[in-house]
Amino acid sequence: MTHWFHRNPLKATAPVSFNYYGVITGPAASKICSDLRSSRARLLELFTDLSCNPEMMKSAADSYFSLLQGFINSLDESTQESKLRYIQNFKWTDTLQGQVPSAQQDAVFELISMGFNVALWYTKYASRLAGKENITEDEAKEVHRSLKIAAGIFKHLKESHIAKLITPAEKGRDLEARLLEAYIIQCQAEAQEVTIARAIELKHAPGLIAALAYETANFYQKADHTLSSLEPAYSAKWRKYLHLKMCFYTAYAYCYHGQTLLASDKCGEAIRSLQEAEKFYAKAEALCKEYGETKGPGPTVKPSGHLFFRKLGTLVKNTLEKCQRENGFIYFQKVPTEAPQLELKANYGLVEPVPFEFPPLSSHWTPEAMAAFDLTQRPKDDRPEEVVKPVKEPDIKPQKDTGCSVS
Repeated sequence: MTHWFHRNPLKATAPVSFNYYGVITGPAASKICSDLRSSRARLLELFTDLSCNPEMMKSAADSYFSLLQGFINSLDESTQESKLRYIQNFKWTDTLQGQVPSAQQDAVFELISMGFNVALWYTKYASRLAGKENITEDEAKEVHRSLKIAAGIFKHLKESHIAKLITPAEKGRDLEARLLEAYIIQCQAEAQEVTIARAIELKHAPGLIAALAYETANFYQKADHTLSSLEPAYSAKWRKYLHLKMCFYTAYAYCYHGQTLLASDKCGEAIRSLQEAEKFYAKAEALCKEYGETKGPGPTVKPSGHLFFRKLGTLVKNTLEKCQRENGFIYFQKVPTEAPQLELKANYGLVEPVPFEFPPLSSHWTPEAMAAFDLTQRPKDDRPEEVVKPVKEPDIKPQKDTGCSVS
C-alpha cells in the first residue's frame, strides 16, 4: 500500500561566498573558506536532486557542518564560542511564510537553518519512496528510518541549539519551538503509519493494530494542537492535513477495535464501534475535500481519491455489515448508544526519533588556520546584496497505486 504525506516547501537561502578579503591572511584560512563555499553549494544542490539518497545526503551534510563548526565553537572544545561566529550574515526563508527571508549575522542561525532543511529532505525522500508503486519491504524500512532520522534532527535542533540563538525566532517562523515540535510529532506519526501497514499485511492481532492506530491519531491531534495559535493564512492547509489524518486513524482504531469486540462475542458493542469508525471516516473524507480547496504551502492533491484512503472505507463498510449480519442471526445484542471508550495502549511498534548529533570539527581547523583570520581588518565586499531565490523543487505527481501492501 502506498502512502500519502503532506509536505511543506524547502527553505530557500541566499548564496554565501565566504570571501573575506582583508581578513584572510594565509592559505589555510583561504582553503577552509573555499571548501565552505563549495560544500554549501553542493548540499543545496542535493536538496532538489532526485538521484540523491540518504548516504549522499549524510556525506554532504557532514562535510559542510564539520567545516561550519569552526565558525561556532572554539578549537579547544571549551565553552567559548569561535571568534568567527558573527562574521557572516545568513538569509533563509521559512517553510510557512513564503519568500520573505529572515536574516541573522550568526553562524548558529546557519547551522540550525541548514540542519532544518536536511531534516526536511529526509521527510521528502520518505514521501517520494512511500508513494512508489510496488514498494518493497526494504523500501518501506527506508521510509520508516528516514522519518525517524528527520524527527531526530528536528528534536536535536529544538533541544540543543535553538536556545543559543542571539535573536529568538519570531512567531510562525521555522526555528520557533512550536513549529519544530509539530515537525517532530508529524514524522513520528507518519513512521507509525508504515508500522500499521506492516502489521495489517502480516495479519497481526486487531487489538495491536487498533492500539497503534489510536496512538497515531493522538500524535496527529497533538501536532495539530501545537499549531493552533498560528495564523490560519499560512497554517490552515497543514492543519487540515493533521486533522484529517487524526480522523482517518481514529476510524482505523474503531474499525479494528470492533473486530476485537466481535471476536470476544460482544457483537452489539462491535457494531457501535464500527458505526463510530464510519463517522470518523466521513469526517476524514470531508476534510480531504477541504484540504484540496485550502490555499497555503503544500501540494495540491485529492487525498480522498488515493487508494490508501478508499481501502479503509471499504474495510469499515464490510466489517460493519458482517457484525450486523451476525448480530441478526446469532447474538441479538442491543447496540449501545454510547461509543466504546478507546483506552488502547500499544506495547509494540511505537516510534522514537533516531538520536542525532552534528559531526565534530573538521581536521582542517588548526590553530594556524584560525590565526590566519585577522578580525582587526574589516571584510571588504563591494558586491551587491545577494537575493534569496525560491527553491525549484521537483514536481512529484502521485503514482498509480496498484493496491500492493507495504511489506
